[in-house]
Amino acid sequence: MNAVITGASKGIGRAIALKLAQEGYNLALCARSLTDLKSLQSDLLQISPNANIYIEALDCADLPALHSFAKQAQAKLGFIDVLINNVGQYLPGTILEEADDALALQMQTNVYPAYTLSKFFGKEMRTRKSGYIINICSIASLNVVKEAASYSVTKVALLGLTTILREELQSSGVKVSAILPGATYTSSWEGTPIAPEKFIQPEDVAQAVWTCLNLSPGATIDQLILNPISKAF
Repeated sequence: MNAVITGASKGIGRAIALKLAQEGYNLALCARSLTDLKSLQSDLLQISPNANIYIEALDCADLPALHSFAKQAQAKLGFIDVLINNVGQYLPGTILEEADDALALQMQTNVYPAYTLSKFFGKEMRTRKSGYIINICSIASLNVVKEAASYSVTKVALLGLTTILREELQSSGVKVSAILPGATYTSSWEGTPIAPEKFIQPEDVAQAVWTCLNLSPGATIDQLILNPISKAF
């Protein structure tokens, strides 16, 4: 099985890559830092020495570069069975106070890459009547956060994209799911006084991905919501 993961070098993306490597997947991974990708590639090959692990450093907001990565992933791995749209950017701020380009910047990372890759790989998935697209949304897709206004707008948009893709592809047997994590302990929470154990862990999201991938052919998960049980949020 072959999977593509965006934003793979840290946090949720890294945890998903490690989980899929444990399960024998070949992987095409992208993120901005080549150093971090090489470190991840080394860890993955220790887990699965015979795996085909293709890495490419790029900014997913650069859509021509992202399209080139998609073509290379297909050339290196063959048919992509699973697409994980994970890359994201978080810029806090209310609409009236945030920078004028805050929405555009986050749309370029949080929505356009998922749209671009879903079109690219979804067409072959539809032709083959096989495949799975999983979009890592956010609890902010349902419960918007006014202190992260434009971020919330983009996550609402990503959930909408997921819903539309599901409607387009379900008749061909291609599954499309949204995973909506609440507060997850990644680098975006560095410096917080809240204890790490109060958060969802990246590995929890990776396990949610694996749950989606292991349902019977006739079952699918539309939305999978993960929330911390702590009242700290």
